Amino acid sequence: QVPLVESGGGLVQPGGSLRLSCATSGSIFNYAMGWYRQAPGKERELVATISWGSSTNYAASVKGRFTISRDNAKNTGYLQMDSLKAEDTAVYYCNVYWGGTDFWGQGTQVTVSS
Repeated sequence: QVPLVESGGGLVQPGGSLRLSCATSGSIFNYAMGWYRQAPGKERELVATISWGSSTNYAASVKGRFTISRDNAKNTGYLQMDSLKAEDTAVYYCNVYWGGTDFWGQGTQVTVSS
């Protein structure tokens, strides 16, 4: 089991910013990391992914507004979310793919509302 600890969610006004963090175990390496989200009544969807070498991929709905990054020395990944919209409201989940297995964090709520 790979522990994932997320932080940084909360309530923000439209147009605002939040930064999510995902800390994982220092005993693993060479893993891909991603962020997914699930809004009420909808399926979980990909937001962004980043490889061990920091190649990135974004959903079309967040491209240009969100930035995924990672610090391998700190075993931590980040999702910088700018220009937030009401439709970004969801539970955000950190994901690590390692050893052929997906591992998930507990989720952190992001609410965009005035």
